[in-house]
Amino acid sequence: MVDQGVVCSVDPHVSRIGADVLANGGNAVDAAIAAGAALTIVAPHLCGLGGDLFALVHVPGEDVPAYLNASGRAGSGADAEGLRAEGHRAMPFRNDLRSATVPGCVDGWFALHGRYGSRPMAELLAPAIELASQGWPATAMLAKAGTLLDGVEGAEDLVGLEAGATVTRERTAAALRAAAEGGRDGFYLGDFGQGLVEIGKGLFTEADLAAVQAQWEEPLSVEAFGHRIWSAAPNSQGYLLLLALAIANRLDLPVDAGDPLWAHYLVEAARQAGYDRPERLFDGADVADLLAAAGERAGRISADAKAEVPVHQAAGGTTYMAVLDGNGMGVSYIQSNAAGFGTWLFEPRTGIGLQNRGTGFNLEPGHPAEYGPGKRPPHTLVPALVTRADGSLRLVAGSMGGDSQPQIVSQLIARVLHGGESVEAAVAAPRWRLHPGETGFGTWTGVYETDVELEDGSPEAWGAGLSERGFAVAPAAAGSGFGHAHLIEIDEAGRVAGAADPRAETGTVGTAPNRG
Repeated sequence: MVDQGVVCSVDPHVSRIGADVLANGGNAVDAAIAAGAALTIVAPHLCGLGGDLFALVHVPGEDVPAYLNASGRAGSGADAEGLRAEGHRAMPFRNDLRSATVPGCVDGWFALHGRYGSRPMAELLAPAIELASQGWPATAMLAKAGTLLDGVEGAEDLVGLEAGATVTRERTAAALRAAAEGGRDGFYLGDFGQGLVEIGKGLFTEADLAAVQAQWEEPLSVEAFGHRIWSAAPNSQGYLLLLALAIANRLDLPVDAGDPLWAHYLVEAARQAGYDRPERLFDGADVADLLAAAGERAGRISADAKAEVPVHQAAGGTTYMAVLDGNGMGVSYIQSNAAGFGTWLFEPRTGIGLQNRGTGFNLEPGHPAEYGPGKRPPHTLVPALVTRADGSLRLVAGSMGGDSQPQIVSQLIARVLHGGESVEAAVAAPRWRLHPGETGFGTWTGVYETDVELEDGSPEAWGAGLSERGFAVAPAAAGSGFGHAHLIEIDEAGRVAGAADPRAETGTVGTAPNRG
């Protein structure tokens, strides 16, 4: 047992909804579903019913967390050769439906509910439906993001907003009601699915929408800093977090995060973990050999100079949530549109934005990640859990941030587990990131003048130390480019601390006292 339930999210309405579910007897999965549904309404610039979902679920007494991969697949009409014939060398980033995949988010809710849910699904979706139909005050972030959608069919509810103005999304509320009343088929085979088939003009079929997108799979894990770190397996890039931490665990990492060697070693661990990501990350990839090579990759790192790697590195529409209930069930939960509003295309019947997760595919003939029918693209979403040697839960951790997610979460985990920092201090502390490219998804496929970006407020010693070791370093404005991270920590006595990222402006920790 723990002393309280906690929900850490990017939005106060969402954290309150999740905490209310816990206070009324729901478990952590119930709270995650209800809060996740609310996120799709109030934060459509970060996630949505047209996006994907990943989750790790820790159940006390079970040795291995459950890992849900609810990432959608390319439509039956996916045609890489057709894109190449048009002159494309990479997947279109926006304004092209071919970069949309069948959304996995709603299937993810039903998969979570089917295995762990304790409250009726209609009850869990009701708060999101109420927000969408009765309205809520727009955040400054949403109002600013909505300016990008002027003239986009289906996005009318999100255009011309001012911060604090009441927003309603009745078409999207109707899509949620269809799911609450008709299950996953009410959504995928209802107005949304029919509309997607229509606008796809052969890209998607009814059979694509009828196929369940969510699957329970085996998570990956490594030992580091006296704990076991868990994350998602491919097609997620979660292995980059695990490999980087396993590499760092083999280095003489300073305890003080202000030490330039702390930044150098973690930067190098991230580079050694990820340089071959374009070749190694795809749907169904086996990365066991990479995790086993942590010692060899750590051996390439010097304390004094930047290491050479075979290739150089080439912010996002994602939101992360950490949930814990009074019985100690923890959920590391992340859902996403990929980049901002995704494709900037909306299904007009329901006003649901369509993700551009298909940009994770490539157009290289014969490559395992080549765009093709029924395939899942390489994915940036990285949920994480940390357990002690006895299997008890220590941390629920994650962040938004596109390619930078593993780098951000590795810093948080190192600060707490190795440096002994509180979750509040770790989340608020400045961060570094490898240059993410113009879109936030080009870290491993581009060559840039800057190697490492340092968030405003970073220790001066980081910049000087990295520069002396051969890195091209540049400052960068603090904000969402360095993630919206959330952490929950449970100490050995069952005391709980939660932290929501101040970079989110509206990040909020909701609590529910344990009345058991």
